Amino acid sequence: MATPPINQWKTLDKDLGRIGLLEEATQFVARPLVAPGIGLAFIVLAGVFAAILMGAQPGGLIVVFAAAIGAYMALNIGANDVANNMGPAVGANALTLGGALIIAAIFEVAGSLIAGGDVVKTVSTGILAPEAVPDAAHFIWAMMAALLASALWLHVATWMGAPVSTTHSIVGGVVGAGVAAAGFGAVNWPAIATISASWVISPIMGGIFAALFLAFIKAKIIYVEDKIAAARKWVPMLIGFMSGTFAAYLALKGLTKILHISLGASLLIGVLVGLVAWGVSVPLVRAQSEGQENRKKTLKKLFTIPLIVSAALLSFAHGANDVANAVGPLAAIVHAVQDGTLSDKVEVPFWIMAVGAFGISVGLTLFGPRLIKLVGSEITKLNAMRAYCVALSAAITVIVASWLGLPVSSTHIAVGGVFGVGFYREWHAERRARLLGLQKGKVVPPEERSRRLLVRRSHITTVVAAWIITVPASAVLSAGLYWLMNALDG
Repeated sequence: MATPPINQWKTLDKDLGRIGLLEEATQFVARPLVAPGIGLAFIVLAGVFAAILMGAQPGGLIVVFAAAIGAYMALNIGANDVANNMGPAVGANALTLGGALIIAAIFEVAGSLIAGGDVVKTVSTGILAPEAVPDAAHFIWAMMAALLASALWLHVATWMGAPVSTTHSIVGGVVGAGVAAAGFGAVNWPAIATISASWVISPIMGGIFAALFLAFIKAKIIYVEDKIAAARKWVPMLIGFMSGTFAAYLALKGLTKILHISLGASLLIGVLVGLVAWGVSVPLVRAQSEGQENRKKTLKKLFTIPLIVSAALLSFAHGANDVANAVGPLAAIVHAVQDGTLSDKVEVPFWIMAVGAFGISVGLTLFGPRLIKLVGSEITKLNAMRAYCVALSAAITVIVASWLGLPVSSTHIAVGGVFGVGFYREWHAERRARLLGLQKGKVVPPEERSRRLLVRRSHITTVVAAWIITVPASAVLSAGLYWLMNALDG
């Protein structure tokens, strides 16, 4: 058999090289399309599922589109909002990103299905009365516009790298559609004022509580001579306090579907759970710290498991509460289509709750890592103790705010807690530097000043701007979508 000429071998090598480059280019282009493709498949699946359930019922096509939009909203809630629960644990290296996604997905679904609200107001916060809308058709278009507008805004915010409140987004959508459908008089503007107040209240409260907890840990554990002895005394107390706080938080905010519990009863449950957790933690912390070096690194290990547990519990509570932002308007649409009437309260079918629950988990898995990294490591550097302070702050702030009757956002609280920890670290580092010899008024080199700036200022501008424009942006977008839908229907 004759050997091919050298020129043919060279040509073959070039052709194979081109094919290899083409395959690499195809993989490079296709890789970013995998997540959107899976997300789109989930949206289509939700629509198909709704079509099967509705069959040939009147208005079935509307429910199919509404289910797809609700699934899209749930995906965006998972992509944007859940990062606040898992970001600190990932940033502190207590959890890998993959581990955080698995834990969050499980507990988000559990919270949504087990403790998700069984009765959801049609407009999420009672800011628009159904009777103010001319008829059921206009109400359906208003809810669909609100749902789609809030989902689109969350999509944009996630793309910008800004964690925003999903509750504020859906509220803005309802306001815009409500004004477009029934005029300014149909909106409960005092409710809007209280929601706006939460823009300021939530992050400030979260930041203050997180900073206070970190100050306590530094004073009582980190900066003492015998760190191990201090940890054996105070870490069980902190675990007990955390357990009691989360028990009260879940009883108050996360278990309304199973049992309605008053604030007083929730606090009593929290005290009892806290005492039990403290008693169990004393021997466990002692055994875990046995033979360990008297170093700060040892202390971080003692806070790792409590941090993971707190992140999981936050995800459970988040699923129980914020799933309503996706399924509330969807349930209202289904009720209006099936009954042809409007109601202040509607029952949420299980299939609608499932769309919201699994949509949040899918969105988190596909698109959540970006904001998890932002919240966990890009605003300020977190370790297990600092992240623990953020998680504890989120729970206790919700309880205090509920007791005071103040509207708060879990997103704003968590992000505010991260900023609070960072700014406290800056202040504390400056104070220690002065005590170590940097006298006040002395000129400090620029590189020394930048070293002590422990919070990235650029993120403050991005996050605050996104918070401020969330309600207006969703409202304007929703009004435009409502007019478009109404025009196409006419």
